[in-house]
Amino acid sequence: MQVTITVNGVEYTRDVEPRMLLVHFIRDDLEMRGTHWGCDTSNCGACTLWVNGEPVKSCTMLAVMADGASVSTVESLAKGGQLDPIQKGFQECHGLQCGYCTPGMMMTGRWLVDQNPQITREEIREGISGNICRCTGYKNILDAIEYAAANPATSEVTA
Repeated sequence: MQVTITVNGVEYTRDVEPRMLLVHFIRDDLEMRGTHWGCDTSNCGACTLWVNGEPVKSCTMLAVMADGASVSTVESLAKGGQLDPIQKGFQECHGLQCGYCTPGMMMTGRWLVDQNPQITREEIREGISGNICRCTGYKNILDAIEYAAANPATSEVTA
């Protein structure tokens, strides 16, 4: 099947197998490796990206379902060589260890802050509950997302 998907502001048209997952379209066809493929069951959230501005676990969405959609990946966060506050927060607050969950956490965290700039720590906990980090106790991840909320310099990501 032929799909046309706008990813990080660039339109791509490709022939794909009807069963191809969006995560594989992004990683394999477009060679954007920032989105990680973790569990393939939607449990871990490592593959979280945005489809039409909403967080989606791309391991459970078919690429054909995204036909005509606008997709944002973790590669879209930095603008003009400047890290997005969520990226800066993960850097400054040591919000990662192995880094595998980090792209999904950043995309979820950025979305949460964009929805509620005065987000509380408890709301962050609830908001990232679909993203699993197997390395940390989440404290630094929560700190990183709070950092982004407190430093909204380049807060909006566009697809």
